[in-house]
Amino acid sequence: MTMCTAPGCGGPVEDGVCGVCGRPAVGLPPPGGRGRSAHDAVVRQWLSSGPAGPDPVRSHPISSGDVRISGRSGPGAPTGNGGVRGGASVPGRSPTRSMRGMLGLGMVEMPAVPYREPSEAVLSEPVVAERNRFCGNCGEKVGRSRGDRPGRAEGYCTACGTSFSFTPRLAPGDMVGGQYEVLGCLAHGGLGWIYLARDRNVNDRWVVLKGLLNVGDAEAHRAAAAERAFLSEVEHPNIVKIINFSQYPDPRTGVPVGHIVMEYVGGRSLRQLLTEAGETAAGRGVLPLDQVIAYGLEGLRALGYLHSKGLLYCDFKPDNVIQGEEQITLIDLGGVRRVDDTGSPVYTTPGYRVPEEELRGPGPSVSSDLYSVGRSLAVLAFRFDAVRTYQYALPPRSSVPLLQRHESFDRLLRRSTHLEPELRFHDAGDMADQLTGVLREVLSEIRGAPHPAPSTLFGGENHTVGTSARDADLMLVPPSPTEAAALLPTPLIDPGDPAAQHLRGFSALSSDELVHALLGMASPTPETLLALCRALITAGRFGEAMDALQRFSERVPGDWRTMWHLAVAELGTGRFHEAADHFDRLYDHLPGESAPKLGLAIATERTGDHRTAADQYRTVWGTDHSFVSAAFGLARIRLAQGDRAAAIAVLDTVPELSSMYVHAQTALVSVLAARHPATEVGDFLEAGRRLERLGLDAETSDRLGVRVLESLLSWLGPGGRAPGGEEVLGAPPTEDGVRSNLERRYRALAHRADTVRERHELIDKANSLRPVTLL
Repeated sequence: MTMCTAPGCGGPVEDGVCGVCGRPAVGLPPPGGRGRSAHDAVVRQWLSSGPAGPDPVRSHPISSGDVRISGRSGPGAPTGNGGVRGGASVPGRSPTRSMRGMLGLGMVEMPAVPYREPSEAVLSEPVVAERNRFCGNCGEKVGRSRGDRPGRAEGYCTACGTSFSFTPRLAPGDMVGGQYEVLGCLAHGGLGWIYLARDRNVNDRWVVLKGLLNVGDAEAHRAAAAERAFLSEVEHPNIVKIINFSQYPDPRTGVPVGHIVMEYVGGRSLRQLLTEAGETAAGRGVLPLDQVIAYGLEGLRALGYLHSKGLLYCDFKPDNVIQGEEQITLIDLGGVRRVDDTGSPVYTTPGYRVPEEELRGPGPSVSSDLYSVGRSLAVLAFRFDAVRTYQYALPPRSSVPLLQRHESFDRLLRRSTHLEPELRFHDAGDMADQLTGVLREVLSEIRGAPHPAPSTLFGGENHTVGTSARDADLMLVPPSPTEAAALLPTPLIDPGDPAAQHLRGFSALSSDELVHALLGMASPTPETLLALCRALITAGRFGEAMDALQRFSERVPGDWRTMWHLAVAELGTGRFHEAADHFDRLYDHLPGESAPKLGLAIATERTGDHRTAADQYRTVWGTDHSFVSAAFGLARIRLAQGDRAAAIAVLDTVPELSSMYVHAQTALVSVLAARHPATEVGDFLEAGRRLERLGLDAETSDRLGVRVLESLLSWLGPGGRAPGGEEVLGAPPTEDGVRSNLERRYRALAHRADTVRERHELIDKANSLRPVTLL
């Protein structure tokens, strides 16, 4: 046991304090003195150099450098606000654009938490359980029992020397500032106990007192007036209202202690709701994922407001978010500081603080606030040891069933809590947009119905097939590289670009016409260069497209759209493995968007990775039925896997109001008509009924009917007759009936043939299929 080295003492030292004289032990490391090994910087090597030989994409300078997506993605130069780029991933939008005012966005049914009367919230015995006693500086266990001796409620951390106290400083009946009468303790936080009090000067209203400054911290006391000024400016429905700032002499030392006086928020913290969920499920219960995401969105709304005011919250965690009725409130503003404040103490919680704080690196930032949101979402959605085992990392996806089921949520968590600060989210609105997209995916999965919404970053997909149902067969064949590149959505034009309005007027031009028009523009803007790159890719002029993209990347470094167009170019040249790698990284960066998933699905389908392709096609189609190419892609995968029933089921989900409905039904008829080991006469009957209901033009109907009838004839065999009295396309399903039907349709097609040769071929076909007769 360590012994006290104070002169004339020599008593035993426990929890950093002498058990005899009560003084801190001499020789303890200074606060924060325990070092940690630095985390290696995570380098995003977005492109590897290609094989030797000329290639317009891989041999271009832009494809051989270190191309990486910045967490501060989006157009615009870095601002002076802590290096945070406004508009994050959304072209031309301000950081406060995503202001959402309804818990659950009207999509999630949130259980209302009853208002809790203040008197019921006071703790009868304000004691911090030993299992919850940790050093506020380094996170080590403090105040723990040894054998049959209970742990100390006050002392010094043996690891870093920081003092700790779990004893209330104020007692019922104490008057703070001559105005606030203390009634008791509500909870224990990072800066000590939180008290309930009555404001005797204002109608005995309920208020909450929260310690703002450490006892004896003279520097913090000098900053009290400034802190009180900026906290009083905070006015938001999801943030507790600051009423006053008061000081009260510590009854033991006489040193003034600062308190924030806040409104009382009745309800339960998210930590309490999580605990209650665990109590009802053998200690392993968690909150529903859609509910967790709804809490995260409202929390981001509050943080976005603070960030727009140049403030950082610094200590976001489930304990500091209260739900009362159907609204959440961010409480405990004791750690709030200005973005440019580099000298004030930082109060954060182990398990929610960024790793660079342990390394005494840069101070808090917007990204560190958003990091703590990601950690909170993970804690609420699945229980894990966020303090010791996974202090900075998340558990592997393979070990968490929830993350295996919801890949986009997993990727959002990993981006928000990335070890490299630059690769995290840097704007609350940006993170909220991606989290909203993830919520729509989650709801679609849970409820089995799509939850679409327009993207803030991309337009819709571009259909590459004609309007005639004769083109539907093309949808059951993987698109060619050029078609695949043209199919993918296009990033939206930055409305702040000088050429934005001009570029919108070019939407009806063909690729070649657009290239000609863009090359003729003087002084190209970033959006002009992107539009030129996309047009050149569509036209198959990949080398020139890379030249335009190179110029764009130099103008707007770190923009995610550089990687998007590189991925599209790789897809267009048939480099499917490389394209899949790029789209996968874009999925990491934009986990709530459908476009990267669609690109990844198309690329992995061509590489033969049908499992990944099916997962992404299913996610895109299940969330938004406007991406019909995802339905056709999923149907192709199911057919390749031999699951014809699943392919038919997917095609049958294309809604009638879709412009691609007839294509889907025509493809479905083709699938039903195709010979298969499990083919039954009912498949041909159903194909015939669907074809008759479609109301196609005569030529298309005859061509598709011929396919159905020839398959039926092959299935029947010589002299065959299907059971029952049904008809297929107006004739009995017998060999003679099918042959007569085929003869009639081939002669009708011959009558419409464009060339003599085609007419003769169709007539010969009709003659070969007609039934055998005596005449």
